[in-house]
Amino acid sequence: MNNAIRIIGIDPGLRRTGWAIIETLGNSLRFVAAGTVRSDGDAALATRLCQIHDGLEGILHEYVPVEAAVEATFVNKDAAATLKLGQARGIAMLVPARAGLLVAEYAPNAVKKSVIGVGHGDKKQIHMMVKVLLPRARFDTDDAADAIAIAICHAHHRQSAVSRLALEAAK
Repeated sequence: MNNAIRIIGIDPGLRRTGWAIIETLGNSLRFVAAGTVRSDGDAALATRLCQIHDGLEGILHEYVPVEAAVEATFVNKDAAATLKLGQARGIAMLVPARAGLLVAEYAPNAVKKSVIGVGHGDKKQIHMMVKVLLPRARFDTDDAADAIAIAICHAHHRQSAVSRLALEAAK
């Protein structure tokens, strides 16, 4: 794809952080790669965050995306789990930001609406639509499939997201 925009989608998690690389040119999308960065559940929190950081940094170095999209954190009933997810999300935003990428954020409902047409849906619906939109897509976990959906959402909304982020950066 000539002049294609390479996007990384990131689905943050402390145990598993899904990532996906797609390219967009006009209205066409092309799957490049997807996978999951895993942290050692027996390690200290700081070590686990370093594992996520190093994994994402390696992916950025290998695939060289120019834009990033991260799913926004939802709050659940377990405050400690929400806090840990927030820390993993911080790493997921920090790595591309330190690489000079503008980082867009999308609520889970916005991602689902972009991919399956409605703001609520289950993992099976997301998987099915990811395969419809990107037939060559391969993913090893639900987290990687979600990361593909996040990247697709950004591809659909990138003009407004990039403009908004540029205005915020100029402040």
